[in-house]
Amino acid sequence: MIPPTASHHDPAIIAVEGGLTAIAIAVVFSWPQLGSRYFSRMERFFAQLARRKTLSVALVGISAFLLRLAVLPLCPIPQPFVHDDFSYLLAADTYASGRLTNPTPAMWTHFETFHVIMKPTYMSMYFPAQGLVLAAGKALTGQAWFGLLCVTALMCAAICWMLQAWLPPGWALLGGVLAVLRIGLFSYWIDTYVGGGSIAALGGALVLGALPRLMRTVRLRYSVTLAIGIILLAFDRPYEGLLLCLPVAFVLGRWILHGKNTPPASLLFQRATLPVLLIIAAGAWMGYYNYRVFGSSLTPPYKIGRATYAIAPYWIWQPLRPKPVYRHKIMEEFFCHEEVSAYQSIHSLTGFLPQTLIKAVRTVLFFAGILLLPLLVMLPRAFLDRRIRFLVACVLVLACGQIIEVFFFPHYIAPFTAALYALGLQAMRHLRQCKPGNQPVGLALVRLTIALCFVMAAVRVCAAPLHVSLGTWPSGDWSVAWYGPGQFGAPRARIEAALEHLPGQQLAIVRYAPGHDALDAWVANAADIDRSKVIWANEMGPADNLDLIRYYSNRTVWLIQPDAKPGFVISPYPVSAQESAGVK
Repeated sequence: MIPPTASHHDPAIIAVEGGLTAIAIAVVFSWPQLGSRYFSRMERFFAQLARRKTLSVALVGISAFLLRLAVLPLCPIPQPFVHDDFSYLLAADTYASGRLTNPTPAMWTHFETFHVIMKPTYMSMYFPAQGLVLAAGKALTGQAWFGLLCVTALMCAAICWMLQAWLPPGWALLGGVLAVLRIGLFSYWIDTYVGGGSIAALGGALVLGALPRLMRTVRLRYSVTLAIGIILLAFDRPYEGLLLCLPVAFVLGRWILHGKNTPPASLLFQRATLPVLLIIAAGAWMGYYNYRVFGSSLTPPYKIGRATYAIAPYWIWQPLRPKPVYRHKIMEEFFCHEEVSAYQSIHSLTGFLPQTLIKAVRTVLFFAGILLLPLLVMLPRAFLDRRIRFLVACVLVLACGQIIEVFFFPHYIAPFTAALYALGLQAMRHLRQCKPGNQPVGLALVRLTIALCFVMAAVRVCAAPLHVSLGTWPSGDWSVAWYGPGQFGAPRARIEAALEHLPGQQLAIVRYAPGHDALDAWVANAADIDRSKVIWANEMGPADNLDLIRYYSNRTVWLIQPDAKPGFVISPYPVSAQESAGVK
């Protein structure tokens, strides 16, 4: 069933959040003592729980898992709808089938789509971590999304565990709770299949949580945890992972060479042997993966896909590439207009600073939204704290690394999620001590804002019955909002479900109307195309179309028109019309 489209008159959830934020500020300045007795009781209970650190970490992870399952009736398992969704699901289907890649299909020109390579093999162009997680979910439960749910719950738990190494226990537990409410339940990291944000955030939290513990205790479990975090980053977001690992390596190196309490070299060697072997083994596997999928162990993911289709580079100093030959208008529109426009806007002297500022704004909106924004007023003071000085340095390295990239999405900086939470929580600690006019305004604002986070979570869960708009697709920037996308992708999913229930095998040929939004691509297929119940194909010229139909002569052929008014149209494909035009 397709959820009803939000009316233009429905209030947007961002407006609800903004209104509650304004009310909270007005209330705390007018009645700063409001509800203080009840908040104090809850804080005491919270503090007692937080002192049991292992239990706190477990509860955060279990809560993220069970709460997301509990809201499935109102926030169901997402349908794939954006380019990256289908690419990662292709990887998941491939791995779940016991393969690393797939042979190039015979009629591959009809199946070209975004972020998927067709030669030398047919496979997602991305790094393997997200696909492996989704494949585990599919193999174990039959539904790839459950793999994403599990790793997102682990991410929330790992953020709490990391924060325990840098902040007091109560604040670490609060950080874990906020991670559940603001990312684990509704963000596009859990409500799409895009990007592997949860995996990279998990890896970053493991690295930053293991570092101080390893330097204090020199235990093997922390060195192994550090290595696992590095491997997760390398398999998911290697560039941003490198930005995180550089300051970590610097601090470890300085500790080993100049630390006051550095343990003997023999003990360091024992603690480092297994982690180093794990990293070497992971690197060898990645080389083998590149060889199988891309033809060479030295050819990394992204390279072939971008070289085949893209014009705009990833780095701001690089020029535009020559325009390749496109067989499908929708791909030409995306790579030559959507991406080139983004490149040109940041590649100019007048556009660089505004676009860099937009990256910062998008980061704040994703991790804090409007509701938590007032709590960051003390962030400049938090930057000066000795307790989190290293994390501030990490974020500065991240900022330098992001400035030189053309494109930006919040999952790009996912390895630094735990560090960003630590900075925000430290700012909140300072705000609690703020007493203008000798009134506990800062304390009241922190308390009320956290309470309203639970209210906003309830609003997001009940957005559909409350007629609160989450935006539309493909318009709207769902990737920067903490509440994530709505149930997009339903029209294509409904057609595929209908074709799946028909007797025999089906071939769906997609015809886009002029002006079709390039972000809304419908052609995506499983790993084994020829054995799929439903095959999706791009419409090409009459001769090419007839070749496709003849190759799949045992299939019923359908014409899919996503842009037909008032809604999409599905009808038998007019083969006879092409034959009468003289195509033999």
